[in-house]
Amino acid sequence: MAESVRTGPPVVTLRNAFARPYDGAIAAARTCYSPRVVTADEVTPGQRDSIGPLTFAAGHHTVYQHAHFEFGLENVSRQFVWSFLHSHPFYNSEQSSQRFVRLDQISAFVPEGLEPVARQVYEEGIAAAWAVYRSLSQILKEDTSKILSDLRHLGPNASEKRRKKVAREAEKKAIELARYVIPVAAFTSMVHTISGIVLHRLHRMMRTGDAPTESVRVVSAMVARVEELDPDFFHRVGDAPLGEGEIVESRLPRSSAGGEALAARVDAQLGSRTSLLVDYTPHGEQTTAEAVRTVLGTTPEALPDDDALERVLNPGLNRYRLETLQLSVHSPLTRALHHASYTFLKRLSHTADSQDQRHRLVPASRPLMTLADTVGPDYVTPPLIAANARAHELYVAAMEQAWVAKNRLLDMGVPLESALYLLPNAKALRFHETGSLLYLAHKWVMRTCFNAQEEIYRASMDELDQVRALHPRLARHMGPPCVLRAGRVTPTCTEGEHFCGVPVWRSFPHVERRI
Repeated sequence: MAESVRTGPPVVTLRNAFARPYDGAIAAARTCYSPRVVTADEVTPGQRDSIGPLTFAAGHHTVYQHAHFEFGLENVSRQFVWSFLHSHPFYNSEQSSQRFVRLDQISAFVPEGLEPVARQVYEEGIAAAWAVYRSLSQILKEDTSKILSDLRHLGPNASEKRRKKVAREAEKKAIELARYVIPVAAFTSMVHTISGIVLHRLHRMMRTGDAPTESVRVVSAMVARVEELDPDFFHRVGDAPLGEGEIVESRLPRSSAGGEALAARVDAQLGSRTSLLVDYTPHGEQTTAEAVRTVLGTTPEALPDDDALERVLNPGLNRYRLETLQLSVHSPLTRALHHASYTFLKRLSHTADSQDQRHRLVPASRPLMTLADTVGPDYVTPPLIAANARAHELYVAAMEQAWVAKNRLLDMGVPLESALYLLPNAKALRFHETGSLLYLAHKWVMRTCFNAQEEIYRASMDELDQVRALHPRLARHMGPPCVLRAGRVTPTCTEGEHFCGVPVWRSFPHVERRI
């Protein structure tokens, strides 16, 4: 008998909020027409009736952006978070990490309304994936321990404290890999903060994406918590949620070729790469150099292109690039990096992309899984799993089992939206992603570090390799923190006790990542 799945409705709490968000918005609007700052205490009943609806209907929505709401979210699926909650740039989340938190309990979203047999198929699929997760965690721990012991130079005379530390790290690396088999239905928890206008937008758009049923439940609960605090914030202004028939994406024709054709076409383009450069600013180097000169009020004769690019990119000259606190967007000089942009075609697993999308200022056009579904397994395999025969055997079987269960549910008449929850974190996603050099530079600093999630690391190394060949002067000073800081700041590594154990700065980009 399959192990039972813990499930339940979303748990939404309002942890922190402005005391009077609606009056605060009206006061902000009044301040635009006042020689001083207007306070919420000065708002009159008549202004609540007139100024609020007038500003909202006219599109003057910035006044509703001042109020922020900090929510605690529990019993929400990874699929919902990826598909809806993190699909835009205007939020902040601190989320329970499957990389570092062992998933001891089977805890997942179960769609409402499943017939008994369908529910049994669904829950058995969830439980089976969890069983493989536990097995892989144990199998891979031996491999990760061997690699980390070598990297940490853990000899026979190592202290017990060091041995325990490496053992803990090995376990975390093992579960980081094992999590690829966990279904995207898995529950997560987070602290999630958004502004008032973003909550209005989410309310309006809550039936979009791949998980509309869950989105409606969660967003409705978020709105309800705000209404308990201040009924006016939604009662007096705002637009009703779009109905199912009004969702543009749901009215588009489905491809008769299915997701297999898309996958084959994109994979043929990618070849051996995880991320392929498909478009860019042709004169990126020259335009960036000219932007630097414009900022500094100088001429090509006084500051040639090479010198201008060194001035903005070389950490020895532009010390902002050595800061762990990202200052580039606040620097008049470094903002010159906005003018070169690059577009990449990528293939990442669902779990890697869930982390990749947190780089909100490098946006992507991510696929609707309901429109790109494949009949057969379509997934990413981590190299360490592929290298272990027993682990790989279990992994491939788990992938087959996940798609068989998903297809069986579809044959039983279960909506695709519900069946997709059974797919694993390993599910392959293909999409385009575009960023300016300013935001890509920050991403590459974070994601070419050996402690970054492996798929995103490999994608970032692919991207740097191609930009280096195209615009070598713009890519010259790119790499992880240790590379930027080498010879300039001590200690070189910013990770402290989480130092990867490899002096990457000595040979980057010609480095080998083993784990």
